Amino acid sequence: MKIVKGIFVLIAVVVSFGFSKYAAALNIQNLRTELLINPTGIDVAFPKLSWEITGNERGIEQTAYQILVASSPEKLSPANADLWNSGKVSSAASNFVQYGGKALKSLDKAFWKVKIWTNKGETEWSNTATWSLGLHQYNDWDGRWIGFDRYFPWDDAKAPRLSARYFRKEFATEKPVKSATASIIGLGLYELYIDGKKVGDQVLAPAPTDYSMNSLFNTFDVTDRLKAGKHAIGVVLGNGRFFEMRQTKAYKQKTFGFPKLLMQLDIVYTDGTKQTIKTDNTWKGTADGPIRANNEYDGEDYDARKEMAGWNEPGFDEKAWLTPEHVQEPGGAYEAQMNQFMKVMKDLKPVSITKRSNGNHIIDFGQNMAGWVKFRVKGEAGRKITLKFAESLQDNGDLFITNLRDAKTTDSYILKGKGVEEWEPSFVYHGFRYVEVSGYPGTPAKEDFTARLVFDDMQTVGSFASSNSLLNRIHQNSWWGIASNYKGMPVDCPQRNERQPWLGDRSNQSYGESFLFDNIALYNKWLEDIRYSQKPDGAIPDVAPAFWRYYSDNMTWPGTLILVVDMLYRQTGDVSVLHTNYPAMKKWLQYMGSRYKNAEGIITKDSYGDWCEPPVSIEAGRGKIADKKYPSMLIATAYYYHYLNMMQRFAQLTGNSTDIAWYAAEAAKAKDAFNKKFYNQGGYYGENKLTDNLLAIHFGLVTPENKSKVQQQIVNTIQVKNQGHLSTGLIGTQWLMRTLSEMGRADVAYTIASQKTYPSWGYMVENGATAIWELWNGNTAHPKMNSQNHVMMLGDLMIWYYENLLGIKSDYNNPGFKNIIMKPDMIAGLDFANGSYQSIYGAIKSDWKKKGNSFTWNVVVPANTKALIYIPAKSADKVNEGSKKASTAEGVKFVKMEGDRAVYEVGSGNYSFSSSI
Repeated sequence: MKIVKGIFVLIAVVVSFGFSKYAAALNIQNLRTELLINPTGIDVAFPKLSWEITGNERGIEQTAYQILVASSPEKLSPANADLWNSGKVSSAASNFVQYGGKALKSLDKAFWKVKIWTNKGETEWSNTATWSLGLHQYNDWDGRWIGFDRYFPWDDAKAPRLSARYFRKEFATEKPVKSATASIIGLGLYELYIDGKKVGDQVLAPAPTDYSMNSLFNTFDVTDRLKAGKHAIGVVLGNGRFFEMRQTKAYKQKTFGFPKLLMQLDIVYTDGTKQTIKTDNTWKGTADGPIRANNEYDGEDYDARKEMAGWNEPGFDEKAWLTPEHVQEPGGAYEAQMNQFMKVMKDLKPVSITKRSNGNHIIDFGQNMAGWVKFRVKGEAGRKITLKFAESLQDNGDLFITNLRDAKTTDSYILKGKGVEEWEPSFVYHGFRYVEVSGYPGTPAKEDFTARLVFDDMQTVGSFASSNSLLNRIHQNSWWGIASNYKGMPVDCPQRNERQPWLGDRSNQSYGESFLFDNIALYNKWLEDIRYSQKPDGAIPDVAPAFWRYYSDNMTWPGTLILVVDMLYRQTGDVSVLHTNYPAMKKWLQYMGSRYKNAEGIITKDSYGDWCEPPVSIEAGRGKIADKKYPSMLIATAYYYHYLNMMQRFAQLTGNSTDIAWYAAEAAKAKDAFNKKFYNQGGYYGENKLTDNLLAIHFGLVTPENKSKVQQQIVNTIQVKNQGHLSTGLIGTQWLMRTLSEMGRADVAYTIASQKTYPSWGYMVENGATAIWELWNGNTAHPKMNSQNHVMMLGDLMIWYYENLLGIKSDYNNPGFKNIIMKPDMIAGLDFANGSYQSIYGAIKSDWKKKGNSFTWNVVVPANTKALIYIPAKSADKVNEGSKKASTAEGVKFVKMEGDRAVYEVGSGNYSFSSSI
């Protein structure tokens, strides 16, 4: 047996271990500590551990486990495990098992392994995995913050664009090194070097936060870097979000000061002695290096003539460098970055290079993305090459840059004139498909340019394909749009002068994203950002971290806190996310109810309404600015009711059962008030908008006697009034597709998803989109607010793809895919769908086809889980599994007939069903 999956901070590379006759069948894989990838320097003293079981046999169920944790690999045995020996624990839990051993101190390292018992046999011990604790307490940081709290003569104070700050420190090691750990908080962004070589492959680190509340540190094991002799540490600081990109509106935009550094290197020698290298006044610094300016909105300027050869290596002449200042700390807590690093995740080559009449060249990379361009060049010293980035072209072939607002999105490079030179920026990213290159010597060739996609280093966990090529392309565009906007926090867009973590953009969208990306750590981090942004009275902003001071008070944007918590619990089953966020959710909901509920029980305050609903026609929206608000008390009240119902469940799960009565009473009042205020005897709500009726149905606000009327209004609006199209904005689109399927009208949902005319996702594709637009009429709307790489209009489409088309859904009453509901919608015109989702238990796969009256379905269910399989069939007698009747097949249990579905319960394994329909 082999261990594959664990959950808190680590992934272990594992090998198979033999045991009795089950050796080839059972494996344990992916040991992880606390859902994180990098196990070095976490700040959770008692992390949660997880693992993944694989095996060839059907119905594998864990019955017990034993975990060993030790301070060294040599002690990792039942007799010697000095940190924890759990003993044999009778339990099916293979995720979020709390470490129960000795509390670790800062920089302590733990090694662990696990063996399990199953109904199919016992495994041997897994491979070894590890985690370490970072500088866990404030006083563990020995150094002082250093920096330069001023502009230098070449800095542009008006833009503002600062040059990068460079710092260095030499030291020596004279004895064999047992361990060496580098801990760094480099704000806004940093690159760390030891002896001239970069530490790690991360970029744009650390992840952004509201630095007045908390700053994230990163920890690296650099033991292998420190042989006996002289060494040098080098750190470059960029601006990031710390030195705000725009500083003209102090009432709106937070800025935190000039870049600054806190860093230390803790060395333990083999003889037990220790040495700490820390930031203090013995370091040297300069801002007169090659990065002359950097600003996330505007770009990076690099002058290769200013390069300082060997600046981050021992022996460099630093006499001209300055003594850095001791500067004020940023404030707030120091915390380990528990979400993934940003990294270069994919490289693209140009699809074309076109010379313009002005001598410049337009490079088309064929894909709207976020990152930067790396290039190589040979030319004379002093020649300046400029790269201007944009998402699209004007009709005349020039870059279309109006929708970037005042973001300059331009990088520049001045040659040093010494052979072939290669360059890419360090502290900016751009949203782009096209790049205009000027000043390039000679004719640029495709092989000289590479577009580098940058996003958080998270695994793609979902795949989807179907007989509908348009659906497949929309899925592809969604992947690119989601990936482009993961930047240590979920941002709205990667190109213009905004790039903000708007809550409303990611409410249910985060749920859909979770089927494509392993985004659990990112969204746990974002929930902390939201909690830090909450005011003492309970108010939550529309943007968190609150880089923009928008506390407009509404139900939909701040309420994303509740929806993201629900998503994380639904997709992982980790109840701790409920415990951690319950106080903030309760406080905010009570704040909103006490402040904005009128005597009738209606929530009177809303800010955005159904944000960016489509104009009635493509021409009606031509040249119109979408940045208009249409507040809706109907939406506000409906959401209030929905949240109150969710909080009843959360209160029960977290032991806050005394709160349930208040939530239930408030919900009953809200429902009554909603129906009195907004229901029309014609069988619709409000103004009979699609969103109004969708919310009423999905949230359970409609009384039983009126349900069919409201559902019919929804169908009529789509089929008759909209001629098969949606008419929803950001709010309604989050509930559109699933509500239709729940109503038994998956055919209507499929019609919407398959449209190629306005407004639809297919219309975006037909008009050249390679990501998802911000607006349904993104090709005609005013450019002031018109991103071509956004996620907010995805709504619940990706949820619908995976849960309703593939039929991969977690049982809400036993979440985290411990119990899986597999019930794909059967829709005329869709002949097959296949895909997979890597759950925390393992891969779930669904591959179904229908042809004539025959239906085939290949299913994979991961070990230690069960699934309810809903097979389209005239009767149970018409269902086979392999060559046998399904009811007699191994591991298959007939449950019931439900309408035109035969329902079976299965354990883990590979299954091949067929039926007559």
